[in-house]
Amino acid sequence: MKSSIVVFATVSLGACLLWSPKLRGDESPSHTHKVPMKTRITPFLMFEGRAEEAMNFYVSLFPDAKIVTVKRYRKGGSGREGTIEQAVFEIAGQRLMCIDSPAKHAFTFTPSISLFVQCTSESQIEEMTKKLSENGTALMPLGKYGFSKKFAWIQDRFGVSWQLNLPND
Repeated sequence: MKSSIVVFATVSLGACLLWSPKLRGDESPSHTHKVPMKTRITPFLMFEGRAEEAMNFYVSLFPDAKIVTVKRYRKGGSGREGTIEQAVFEIAGQRLMCIDSPAKHAFTFTPSISLFVQCTSESQIEEMTKKLSENGTALMPLGKYGFSKKFAWIQDRFGVSWQLNLPND
């Protein structure tokens, strides 16, 4: 069984429709029709210079994880040359995006949004807790809290919050 990630957020989505001309043989638009678009939600992580380090760390935690795309700031661009302008990576089947913001912000990540990992074994939850806790903070140390076999809530060294859960049998 593979691990799964759930991002805790509530989102209300309406239908997305693309209005496009339907072309005839003469290439002139005769009327428009609705073309359904697939709505997708992708967690977006904003860093200030550590996006690549974080992305590589997260990909190392999960089997079958991968970096999908990387676009770097170029010389003379809005961000520091070579840092991540935008990257997409996939962990446990969940795609995430990240950037290195060229602007300094008075905010960072908050535990009110976290990545929830449904672990599949005691060894997995223990290893992930150990790795994510290195230079991070245990908001809820690994333990039994009654609602699952084992659970930990960690804010990692990059400030991203993770809830690690090993469900009751």
